[in-house]
Amino acid sequence: MTSEVYMPSPVCLVENLNGKLKANQEALGILSNIEQPLVVVAIVGFYCTGKSYLMNKLAGKKSGFSLGSTVQSHTRGNWMWCVPHPQKEGSTLVLLDTEGLGDVEKGDNQNDCWIFALAVLLSSTFVYNSMGAINQQALDQLQYVTELTDRIRTRSSSDQDEVEDSDEFVSFFPDFVWTLRDFTLELKANGHPISPDEYLENSLRPIYGTGQNNKETELNLPRFCIQKFFPKKKCFVFERPVSGKQISHLESLQDQDLKSDFVQQVAEFCSYVFKCSKVKTLSGGIRVNGPHECVPRLESLVITYVNAISSGSQSCIENAVLAVSQTENAAAVQKAIAHYDQKMSQKLQLPRETLQELIDMHRASEKEAIKIFMKNSFKDINQVFRTQLETSLETKLEEFLKKNAQASSDRCIALLQDIFSPLEEDVTQGIYSKPGGYRLFIQKIQELKKKYYEEPKKGIQASKITCMFWEVAHLFETVE
Repeated sequence: MTSEVYMPSPVCLVENLNGKLKANQEALGILSNIEQPLVVVAIVGFYCTGKSYLMNKLAGKKSGFSLGSTVQSHTRGNWMWCVPHPQKEGSTLVLLDTEGLGDVEKGDNQNDCWIFALAVLLSSTFVYNSMGAINQQALDQLQYVTELTDRIRTRSSSDQDEVEDSDEFVSFFPDFVWTLRDFTLELKANGHPISPDEYLENSLRPIYGTGQNNKETELNLPRFCIQKFFPKKKCFVFERPVSGKQISHLESLQDQDLKSDFVQQVAEFCSYVFKCSKVKTLSGGIRVNGPHECVPRLESLVITYVNAISSGSQSCIENAVLAVSQTENAAAVQKAIAHYDQKMSQKLQLPRETLQELIDMHRASEKEAIKIFMKNSFKDINQVFRTQLETSLETKLEEFLKKNAQASSDRCIALLQDIFSPLEEDVTQGIYSKPGGYRLFIQKIQELKKKYYEEPKKGIQASKITCMFWEVAHLFETVE
């Protein structure tokens, strides 16, 4: 495992092929090698709105994510770029650039809805990028927010209420940042200057008094959903960076070639994201990734969510957490068993003299293994995986006991053969078949027995094997 990942350029995390989403194995492999906590920033918006430019700036690069300068959407699927976090030492910044929404070539609104939902599910900061001012058209384009409850459930119980408690969504939804590109309006309200954040809050206020209840509900639905799902909101406005057709070559321009206000606005946006974006968490405050905590892995979340989308089902957070916990806890069991095996192999030299000595070694290694499991597991409901681990370790103890007994038998037999084989040769040659030979034979037997008993590390089978051997050796006492 590496503590820090180096990616010279982005890779596709979730492929979008013919409207079907599929996790990319190369990207999953990169995520699996990251042990640091992950700050995940995803950006979503309509195509050709400058999303990728902002993500490249967050990566500290001029290029990387593809910048679309034509009427076609350049980015397909979700692309990932993992870089060291510039301000939070020991953390990795994961940037997710999504394909543009509303591409007429796709002709599939459902696909856009899942792209939007997947970005929400995976991120800790969710950036929505749009052009111009916040007006009803801009809010209407956020129709995907209104469909989140249709795409995502927090609980798997079949009898849950039709409308779920918004607090459950808030517990795992990311912070919301709205970036307004090519913004030309003067930020004022009632003749007084206002901040971009105040502008956003004013724009999200419900509209009443139209006299048409159905129309008011339709107009206010995206406002209500943004307010409900994203309690922490931020807004940034960006003026047009350059004039004319230079915009199509934005990535090749230096800061001095851009409008100074735009450069400053981008710097403020990056500073906010670096400072305020949190480590990705699941419901219950469970942090994603990290080598010394009970945490799930981001690659497991990607697989779980994409599989749910591919199956055509709602992406259920509860089921996703449980699925990830099963994967992570199974891995934690294997890690604990590997630690146990390593400790036992370092300490264990068979045979041991007593069973208690072997059991004590087992218990000490078992204690360390359980500590390893607890450090790497999470949501082990009813301690199913801990019980599985303890059962596996008890089975290993039984195997060690059998190996110890066999090692003791092998040791004793080898010693007896080594010590008494010369005596057997002497008997065969008739050395003791003479007057006084029996007395010499008994004397030799006693000498060899003494030598055998003085040999160390014969183990728990010493008495049993010795008795069996003496019974056989007694046959030789008829030599006289």
